[in-house]
Amino acid sequence: MTDRSATFNILKLVKIVSLSLLFVVLVCFVAATLRTLTFDVNAGLQLAHWEKTNNIASDINQHQRNELLENFREAIRIPTMSTTKTQLNITALGEFDSLLRKVFPTVFSSHLVQHEVVANYSHLFWVPGSDLALVPYMLLAHIDVVPADENDGWEAPPFSAKEMDGFIYGRGTIDNKQSVMGILQALEYLLIRGYSPQRGFFIGLGHDEEVSGLQGAMNIVKVLKKKGVQLAFILDEGLAVLDGVISGLQGPAALIGISEKGKATVKLSVFKAPGHSSMPPRESSIGILAGAVKRLEDNPMPILFGEGPERRTFEHLAHRFGLPIKFVMSNMWLFSPLIGRVMERSPDTNAFLRTTTAVTMFNSGVKVNVLPSLAEAYVNLRIHPAQTVQEVLEFIQSTVGDERVKIELVDGFDPLPVSSYDETSFGFQTIKKTLLDQFPQVTVAPGLCIGNTDSRHYTDLTKDIYRFTPTWIRPGDTQRFHGINERISKENYEELVVFYFNLIQNCDIKELPSPHSAGHEL
Repeated sequence: MTDRSATFNILKLVKIVSLSLLFVVLVCFVAATLRTLTFDVNAGLQLAHWEKTNNIASDINQHQRNELLENFREAIRIPTMSTTKTQLNITALGEFDSLLRKVFPTVFSSHLVQHEVVANYSHLFWVPGSDLALVPYMLLAHIDVVPADENDGWEAPPFSAKEMDGFIYGRGTIDNKQSVMGILQALEYLLIRGYSPQRGFFIGLGHDEEVSGLQGAMNIVKVLKKKGVQLAFILDEGLAVLDGVISGLQGPAALIGISEKGKATVKLSVFKAPGHSSMPPRESSIGILAGAVKRLEDNPMPILFGEGPERRTFEHLAHRFGLPIKFVMSNMWLFSPLIGRVMERSPDTNAFLRTTTAVTMFNSGVKVNVLPSLAEAYVNLRIHPAQTVQEVLEFIQSTVGDERVKIELVDGFDPLPVSSYDETSFGFQTIKKTLLDQFPQVTVAPGLCIGNTDSRHYTDLTKDIYRFTPTWIRPGDTQRFHGINERISKENYEELVVFYFNLIQNCDIKELPSPHSAGHEL
């Protein structure tokens, strides 16, 4: 073969490869464009004909409005703080019990409602339905709150329930007494108006959720298991309505948590013989441990975007973005790696991409001139749904890479299973319908809850657990969770009461309607 013919063949091959690549790019672009123009997974059953349309109207007069707000303020004023698993404000929990009985007399006296106190301070309510063939559901909330100190910079004392500019300030206003009071207030109004459910339901109010729910939630579960209870779905706290929080999104989004991250606490420790600081060794226990911690921070867990429910969040919201973001969000199959790289730049969005690693405690030393024998650090990890506790431990072991560093799992649990959210999902679609009836401007999407809730203890009772409250979160509000100036607007609290009032009634159907169209991609 001559040099000329060889060159010709190489050029021909390059041309074929280039044209093939161009054709593939063109096909991908056309497919992505068509998908962008037609992609909408959020329509669901919105236009379908629902079986139940004659709900009791949720009209709230001015007297009731004043009443429900004052009831809520009283709840906020009681400092039901959980500090540790053994340090609870039991006096406040007792006061809260008395408050519930005082402000919801119909709930506690109705022949329709069965009530029992669990583990001294938690509450379990059972409202039987008239149709025993319908599987019951459950609403969860928690009574306790994290500690709060006015000296941290609160604009109003954290247990004052002070009203300013239409907001009620106080610890528990958004985590989670708004649900506790909202659920019972809705039930109180329904019972007063003669309501009797077709589908039975439970209400569980835990008293120690902020310290893992080992007494409240776990004992409620034991009671339900003894009764042989199985549930259609559970609704607990978790995600919320985000308004102006997601950059570029047109309108507010209600994210319903369909899973939550796992958690692990890992202890790292280094032991060396103690000595005098005047004769230091080449490496101290502190130095060795500091190096291990630095390696963990420099080598984060892998990006797992697209391998968990977070991908479906973006796909459900895609149609509410403008171009070019809509083009990207509608084609996660093509752009997932790019989106992951962009999202990892911010701590707020990085948490949805991977298992996060946070070094939260570092202890060593007893005196300035003594070389410490022991150095230890605690690492808190929130585990992405695509990983397990064991995989996380193996990653830490390989990253630290030092046999002198002892690695121990203090406690932990795997991520929660992903609940259903398609057009056959009774719980998800009923919650979604209730939301859209009340807030038609909202886009509903499944989401990943990066915190943990009491609902994780209930996985043996149902396969579908949802984490959502219709609390409106606007820019800056996310810092109020467990932070200072926690607050909720008076209007939003009333909306919560109405939401639960309607949700309870909307569950009184035997089955979901057929979708109005089979053309939507799921």
